[in-house]
Amino acid sequence: MADHPIVHVEIPARDSEAAGRFYAQVFNWQLDNSAPNYLQFKAEGGPGGGFVSPGKAGDTSLEYKIGEVLIYLNSGDIDATLANVEAHGGTTVVPRTEIEGHGWWAVFIDPSGNKIGLYGR
Repeated sequence: MADHPIVHVEIPARDSEAAGRFYAQVFNWQLDNSAPNYLQFKAEGGPGGGFVSPGKAGDTSLEYKIGEVLIYLNSGDIDATLANVEAHGGTTVVPRTEIEGHGWWAVFIDPSGNKIGLYGR
């Protein structure tokens, strides 16, 4: 298995329910609304993800924008990965932050200006 595979995708949508219906009908993605205010999907053969509302992500500096899909890479040590990112010209946007009961996440900007997420348990 790759060290840092893509494990999650967040798709900004003004109407998560409508976006979910679209992807379920067109691509047969399975939907899961068990998390409060976070419609999740599972794409067969690929990583799952969720639909996020445009705007600030909680009390972080991350802002979700329509047209800017955010991918998350697996990381066994988010702090070490962020240190490596910064050593190679990237910038941390959201430091390692707990997702209660699920794991940890972080977001960085690569030297080209792309936002990329990290996820680990």
